[in-house]
Amino acid sequence: MTQRGRTLSRVSEEPTYESYPLTSRRSSHAELGDEAEEDVNPDSDASLLGRHLQDDEDGSYSEQTGASIFERLLVFMSRSALLRRASAAEASTSYGALLDHSIRPSSEELEDGGDSILKPDAWKDKTSALRPAASMGNFGSRRRRDSASHSRQRFRRASVRGSSPILIAEPGHPAGHGGHLGGGLPFANRGDEDGDEDAVISIDQADGDDAADPPDNSPYPQVRASVAATDNISASISTPRMWILSLLCALLGSATNLFFSLRYPSVAITPVIALLIVHPLGRAWDSLFKREDDPLEMFEDGVLSPQCKAQGRDSDLPNKSRLRLWLAQGRWNGKEHACVYISSNVAFGFAFATDVIVEQSKFYHQDLSIIYQLLLTISTQILGYSFAGLTRRYLVRPPSMIWPGTLMSTAMFTTMHSSENKSANGWVISRWKFFLLVWSGAFAWFFLPGLLMPALSYFSVVTWFAPKNIVIANLFGVSSGLGLFPMTFDWAQIAYIGSPLLTPWWAAANVVGGLIVVMWIMAPILYYKNALYSAFMPIISSLVFDDTGKPYDVSRILTPDYRFDHKAYSQYSKVYLPITYVLSYGVQFASLSALVTHTVCWHGHDVWQQTRKSFVNEEKKSKTEYKPLKTATKRSEEDLQGTSSAAEPDPGANMSGEDVHCRLMRRYEDAPISWYVATFVAMLAIGIFVVEYYPVYLPWYGLLLALSIAAVLFIPVGIVMAITNQHSSLYLICQLICGVIFPGRPVANMVFVTYCYISAAQGVKFSSDLKLGHYMKIPPKLLFKVQMVATLVSSVTQIGVLNWMFSYIPNICTPEAINGFTCPIARVHFNGSILWGVVGPQRFFGPGALYRPLVWAFLVGFIAPIIIWVIGRRSNAGSIWRKINLPVLFGSLSWIPPATGLNFSVWALVCFVFNSRIRRRAPAWWAKYTMTLSAALDSGLAFGVVVVFFGFLYPGWGWLDGLDWWGTRVFKEGCDWLGCPYMTLAPGEHFGAGP
Repeated sequence: MTQRGRTLSRVSEEPTYESYPLTSRRSSHAELGDEAEEDVNPDSDASLLGRHLQDDEDGSYSEQTGASIFERLLVFMSRSALLRRASAAEASTSYGALLDHSIRPSSEELEDGGDSILKPDAWKDKTSALRPAASMGNFGSRRRRDSASHSRQRFRRASVRGSSPILIAEPGHPAGHGGHLGGGLPFANRGDEDGDEDAVISIDQADGDDAADPPDNSPYPQVRASVAATDNISASISTPRMWILSLLCALLGSATNLFFSLRYPSVAITPVIALLIVHPLGRAWDSLFKREDDPLEMFEDGVLSPQCKAQGRDSDLPNKSRLRLWLAQGRWNGKEHACVYISSNVAFGFAFATDVIVEQSKFYHQDLSIIYQLLLTISTQILGYSFAGLTRRYLVRPPSMIWPGTLMSTAMFTTMHSSENKSANGWVISRWKFFLLVWSGAFAWFFLPGLLMPALSYFSVVTWFAPKNIVIANLFGVSSGLGLFPMTFDWAQIAYIGSPLLTPWWAAANVVGGLIVVMWIMAPILYYKNALYSAFMPIISSLVFDDTGKPYDVSRILTPDYRFDHKAYSQYSKVYLPITYVLSYGVQFASLSALVTHTVCWHGHDVWQQTRKSFVNEEKKSKTEYKPLKTATKRSEEDLQGTSSAAEPDPGANMSGEDVHCRLMRRYEDAPISWYVATFVAMLAIGIFVVEYYPVYLPWYGLLLALSIAAVLFIPVGIVMAITNQHSSLYLICQLICGVIFPGRPVANMVFVTYCYISAAQGVKFSSDLKLGHYMKIPPKLLFKVQMVATLVSSVTQIGVLNWMFSYIPNICTPEAINGFTCPIARVHFNGSILWGVVGPQRFFGPGALYRPLVWAFLVGFIAPIIIWVIGRRSNAGSIWRKINLPVLFGSLSWIPPATGLNFSVWALVCFVFNSRIRRRAPAWWAKYTMTLSAALDSGLAFGVVVVFFGFLYPGWGWLDGLDWWGTRVFKEGCDWLGCPYMTLAPGEHFGAGP
């Protein structure tokens, strides 16, 4: 029996083979053949391993090698068990090649940082060298063919940065479990990047796919297609390059987005832009600071080892050289890239608290100190970390929590840092070239719908033939209609509610089901029957209206000090909602209660079991050890306990399973729960101080209520997001609860919503970043520091930029503001604070109120998931009942308004084509290109928006004023754009029952 299927276990005793890959020197012009007849020293590790593999294949050690008895003993030992230890795999045995102790550096050499170890010149005359391994951990037993079907082992060449070749044992081979992230990341942390005199030599199998697909790999194809089942443990992470680029992105991104959030029209710099820009910056950094004769570097958990740090502080080196060596640490790789992207993801979204500050300062005319602004912003931004960190066991580690939104990022990292290129259904173009082509096309194409011919974006072609027909505009319009004709040529419209390529089709089918029933059937029936006086308003609108059918003027019901004026309200009008707005509220109410019952029914048992384990087994949990895999020839439910082997996460899949990514992450020490508890306590104390000391008018127990709502609903919201990529918003329910409990307090309503809604929303985003770090194998402690530093930097930056704008932009947040700085988003939130904080939910949903029936939606949402669960648990795994997800079906429609039917219909159509039809008919193409396609389209669009805005719209080029032709005005000439109501009033008439 061969030993290819056996693996090494990481053990605490030293030395272990795992810490050192096999390396050997060869002539720079020696070529590698298929038969492993390389011009290498016959006593080197390469030759020994080659003879080992040859013997492994032939069944006996060839006498023709002329090997000595000692060499035969070495080979025999390399195929013997080095260590037997108990594990979850029951009497599993760890195997590995023999470590050549004769060339291992002594502890004295490491402590002294001598040239013989750290200087490459000292290695030139040695036949074998040592370098930190890029080990993958043990991947368990491989699926093996009979030895007769094995082709000869080949040494194949692959590019690497470095000055000496490394023999990398693929997972499952007797030499260990080395490997590489995404198939092409460098292992050596020195050398010229473009140098071609040295190369990595990897030992390949005929069944090469198994090397990257361990038995406990994720059962979900979208994860396997985007995330490497390997880990480069020698990769640098915490380097000056990573921290400087992360801080630079946090500073520039947060400042830019905050600046433009107060302007109309606005533009947002997305993290995808940072993901693309920092890659050439990272490579340029290496080219600028790296030298061929730099000392060798060893990284432990992404941090430069103390011995190498001491070498960099060598007093014999001039200060300039020491600075260069400090800046040149490591080499740009996927893990550093992921950390910079996570910093951008944390920092780029402008803090919701800044809107509260704008409203208090400019609309409520409160004088706010800088300390208040900083404390409010930092506490609301960081509280989400506590929720994310304390729920890692439920939302991050289970394989069934796939977080589809992170897969685009992992696909991008793989594309940029990998040279692997396999044929996929006849397509041989590499993912990187594919990305560049699609990105270039998306960027160039956006100039048409985004600038030259907007009609391609608002492609309501049916309404163009009858622009004044209200019914056609209602049904087929794309601006104020239901979008029954799903056609647009603008990716911004298609991906308005999220990229359709990242959403599983079964989840999109739930969204479509809700769209058809609620928006395409119920809405037209109620609208044309004039239910709730809705026919006097547009069928879809983000505005609220008065009893004349005009947008509601909130200023008419406020006193000069922004208090509710009952007399003015009774003389003016009640607030009326368009029918789709009414239905949107109804499905959001149903979604909230369905979120709770769906989670309890499908995941309640597992949440309880995981909670018990977290208290019972926390102290017994091993910090860094692997658990070797069972000897198995195929993936099974026993290997992934409770994890569905289906293509999509099953609603009943439990959270106790473990895949290869969890196993590889066990190598790194976890961030203690005490860190997150301390963070929560500190931010809670700051929050209580803010609401009690400053004029917020929210009592301390109101803050606790806000955080309690967020805490109770956080896991249900996170589970839905992790499985379906659909976010269930708590914004509305937070507004309503505060409006009921603390009526007549608009500022308190805003602050309550900030702590309730934003804490949960930020926590979900941080959980997504934790999953991204989980996929990219970033040490949790380091990831915590990266997220925390980026959040603090972005919060301080945004407060600084905001106060600068208050001081230096004349008439900001008024209609007279220069260059459009009218604060549109803040004004929308201000109107909401008036409606729910001043007018109050009682006038909308209280006894006798017009919209009182919507309260029954809570009961519908509570009961319906129980019925679905009872039927689904009696059905087989492929039953449609197990695919119905009511929180997604209800919650996704909260996008309407401002989204329209077009944004949903065309989104679902694209999702069906790619994630159902193409995935079934061309699975290899789908696995290779889909996530890359999504990344290219999103980033190309983002760059196009920035270039069009800054290059053509923002400066106000004169020639654009004359850009007026059919393609820029046809979609504006009908009722679709104007939002015509089905029923009209004569001048002076009113509808409704009066105030």
